[in-house]
Amino acid sequence: MKNEKCVIIVDENLPVGLIANTAAILGITLGARLPETVGGDVRDGSGHVHIGIIEFPVPVLKASSDTISRLRLSLYGSEHSELTVVDFSDIAQSCKTYDEYIDKISAAEDIHYFGIAVCGEKKKVSKLTGNFLLL
Repeated sequence: MKNEKCVIIVDENLPVGLIANTAAILGITLGARLPETVGGDVRDGSGHVHIGIIEFPVPVLKASSDTISRLRLSLYGSEHSELTVVDFSDIAQSCKTYDEYIDKISAAEDIHYFGIAVCGEKKKVSKLTGNFLLL
C-alpha cells in the first residue's frame, strides 16, 4: 500500500451539499472497487468495534469542471489503463434509479463531471494530480 495513492477531485464551484454527495459517492465506489485498501475492524480502549477504514489518506482536491473533464478524457488513454478511475456526473446525480442512469449515460456524449477519483501507483497519480489544491 506504500506505493499506492488515491485522490478525489471535486468541482470547486458546486454547492457544499453536492460537494459532500460527490465525495461520498466516489468514496463508496472506491471502497467497493478496491476492497483490499480497507483495513480490518479494530477495537478501541473500551472494547467497541470500529469498522475498518482505508489504510492510507485520500486527499479531496478541487478543480474547475473543465479541468476535471479534461483529466477524465485523458484517463481513457491506454497509458492510464492500470489506474482505477471513478467519475460522478450531473447525469448520475439527477437519476432516481440505476436503470435510469444506465439509460441516460449510454446516450450521453457531453458529460458534465462533478468529480473524479483516481487511484493507482503513487508517482503516476501524483504526476496527474499534483498541481491541484486541497478542497
